Amino acid sequence: MKLEGSVIFEKLSREDSTSLQPIVSVKGLTKVFGQDPGKALVLHRSGCSKQEIHEETGETLALNNVSFEVMPGEIFVLMGLSGSGKSTLLRCINRLIEPTEGEILIDGEDVVGMSQKELRATRRRRLGMIFQNFALLPHRTVLDNVVFGLEVLGIPEAERCQKGEEVLRMVGLDGYGASMPSHLSGGMKQRVGLARALTSDPDILLMDEAFSALDPLIRRDMQDELLEIQQRLCKTIIFVTHDLDEALKLGDRIALMKDGVIVQIGTPEEILTNPENAYVERFVADVDLTRVLSASDVMRRPEPVAQCTAGPRVALHLMEEHDIAGIFVVTRQRLLRGRVTLDDAAGAVREGTSMKDILITDLPVVAPDATLSDIISLITKSPYPVAVVDDTGRLRGVISRGAILAALARKGEDAHAVA
Repeated sequence: MKLEGSVIFEKLSREDSTSLQPIVSVKGLTKVFGQDPGKALVLHRSGCSKQEIHEETGETLALNNVSFEVMPGEIFVLMGLSGSGKSTLLRCINRLIEPTEGEILIDGEDVVGMSQKELRATRRRRLGMIFQNFALLPHRTVLDNVVFGLEVLGIPEAERCQKGEEVLRMVGLDGYGASMPSHLSGGMKQRVGLARALTSDPDILLMDEAFSALDPLIRRDMQDELLEIQQRLCKTIIFVTHDLDEALKLGDRIALMKDGVIVQIGTPEEILTNPENAYVERFVADVDLTRVLSASDVMRRPEPVAQCTAGPRVALHLMEEHDIAGIFVVTRQRLLRGRVTLDDAAGAVREGTSMKDILITDLPVVAPDATLSDIISLITKSPYPVAVVDDTGRLRGVISRGAILAALARKGEDAHAVA
C-alpha cells in the first residue's frame, strides 16, 4: 500500500473495550427445567451430577452457578456444543427464559428482580436480540420489520422511517425497504434482523447462533459485516456460537461451556494456547494458528531505523553496521514514511541523490491485531517485511517470513507439551 504522509491500514484495530465497570454482570446463575426445581437444587447441592438429578427427578439442570462479566464495547462469545447451555444462558439475560436462581445485572440493575413493566422497558431500550431463524414478520416490508420496535415505542412514522433507512444503508440493504422478506436471500434476511436490532440503538446486542443457518461464504461475509459495524458503533455484544472458528474471529473474550458450566473464560489466544483442562484441549486441538495469532504476537522491534532527516549515507552506514539489506524510514515521532534498500542507498551516495529519491512507500502494512493469515497473504506478495503500525501511524514492529515460521513452530511445540 502507498504511504503518502499518513499510513493507510490494512486492518484497523478494534476499539479498546477495557472499562473499570462491567455493563453486564452475571452472578451464580442457575436454571432448572421441570416441575420441581427446588428438589433438583437440593440434589445438586448434595453433590449429584446433572445426569443423576435427571434420573432421580426428571428435572434438567441447564445452568449451574454461572458467573461472568462483560465490559462495555466488548464482543463476548458464549461457545459450546449443543446442550452446553449457551443459548439458555443468553435468553436468561433478557428473561425470555426465567432464571431459577442468581443475579443478572445490567449497569447494576438486577434484571431478575424487575417487574414486567420494567423488563419491557429494558428490552425495548437497552437490549437487542438477533435470532438464528431471522424471526421476521412475513406480512411486513423490510422497512416495516426494521422499524417495528420504534413503532411499538410510539415514535412518529416519518422519524422511524428515516432511522430505518439509515440503518438499512449501514447493513448494505439500501433500496430494499419496500421489499418483502420472502424476496430476500438468507444473508439479506439476517441483515434485516441485524438492522432491526440496531434501529432502537440498544446498548447490548444478544445474538443467538445468528449466522449458523447461513451458507459458509455468506456466513463469513456477515461476520465481517458485524466487525465493521462494531468498529463504528462499539456496541456490547454477547454472541452465541458452537463454531470455534467463528468464536476466534469475533470474540474479544470467549466463555467455553459444557453441561451448563463455564469451563474457561479468556481471550482467543488464551483459550488456544493455555487450555485449562482436557475438554478445552480437545475443543481447540484442530485450530488453524494463523487465524488466531496476531501481528503483535510475532513482530520484533524495528531496529535500527533511519530518520527522514538523515541522508542516504547514514542509512547505508546503519545497514552495513547491522548487516541488513533494508531499513525503515520514520519521522522523529516514529511515523512510518517508507523503506530504503542497501543497493539504493549505495547508489544514492555515489550519485549524490537524496533519501526522498530512493524512498519505497509501497509497503505491506498491518495493525497490531492483524492475524497471521492476513499477514501471510501480504508477505507472499511483497519482497519487503511487513511493517506493524498503530492507529496513529507509528511504527511498532516488523514481521519477516522467518518470524512467522518461528512463531508457528514455537506454538506447535507448546501445544505438544500441553498434550
